[in-house]
Amino acid sequence: MTPISICVIMKNEEKNMKAFLTSIKQAFQGYPHEIVLVDTGSTDKTLSIAQKYTDKIFHFKWIGDFSAARNFSLSCASNDWVLVLDCDEFITALDLNGFNAMIRQYPNAVGMLSRQNHYEQNGTDTIYTDDVERFFNRKKFHYEAIIHEQVRANDDSDYIRVSVPLTVDHCGYNGTIEDLRRKAERNNELLLQMLKENPDDPYIYFQIGQSYNMLRDDEKACYYYGKGLEYDVDPRAEYVQMMVIGYGYALLHLEKYEEALQFQNIYEEFSTTADFVCLMGLIYLRNGMIVQAMTEFLKATTFDTARTEGANSFIPTFNMGCINEVLGDIGTAITLYQKCGKFRPALERLKELEQ
Repeated sequence: MTPISICVIMKNEEKNMKAFLTSIKQAFQGYPHEIVLVDTGSTDKTLSIAQKYTDKIFHFKWIGDFSAARNFSLSCASNDWVLVLDCDEFITALDLNGFNAMIRQYPNAVGMLSRQNHYEQNGTDTIYTDDVERFFNRKKFHYEAIIHEQVRANDDSDYIRVSVPLTVDHCGYNGTIEDLRRKAERNNELLLQMLKENPDDPYIYFQIGQSYNMLRDDEKACYYYGKGLEYDVDPRAEYVQMMVIGYGYALLHLEKYEEALQFQNIYEEFSTTADFVCLMGLIYLRNGMIVQAMTEFLKATTFDTARTEGANSFIPTFNMGCINEVLGDIGTAITLYQKCGKFRPALERLKELEQ
């Protein structure tokens, strides 16, 4: 088996360190690996906890540049193949044989792990899944951008991306509103600096929109999402799809229903995902277009997968239940609510109807 280095940058991660490092030890048991930790200025118990799991601990003075810290962590690795993780990403599934096979079969590729992002919505733990580039040969790749850093080939060429059988739970979007505010403010300070240097980069507008979305600041999220979508973007790009979904929900939260209805004009390009189709159902519903809403909700349930947990199952099913309840078909509404499992809004409607 090819040995790997698991490279991590950290600061004040006391609450996550034990569970994070334990998940690595358990997942990679029997596989040759080292854990490389780079601290950027912790003042809590992060280091004392880390020392119980590895002696490969280094220090990097924070200079407001995530790529600089990432690249330093790569330079500290003993092995060429590196896996990059954050302390709020906990390994939940790993196929070691498939992991090692990627190294043999795709030596010049970048491996993409599956990340399940947890956040609270409708009073329940909601999961949005994305794929992130995290596994590669450090002699061939490096990081660029001061925040939301991205992998780049050393020769600036394009490269193959391959899925690796590794899944993590990401809990970085959980926490108090004050925790999220501090993170968003830090991120936006760096993002606005990047925007000043690259004023025509839609990806930066997207990331700023994401920061405001995290803060539930729909007005500013709409502004930056909208600016990003003014450019000639590729509808197949994952970040563009996320930007459209974020923009649509922000408009709905602001009750700008007629403006959201303009998404009909991009339906053909984006209706390839359950997430967008479910969003269109909500847009039609808010505009009183019941038949169109039911059509979209039903279509959303036909997709095998969705990036947002429930976008192809309990979310459209719940909304179809609401429509039937309003139309007076209580029996069908109850049946639909029952199909939503433990989705809290559905359980609340069932409790109300059963009284």
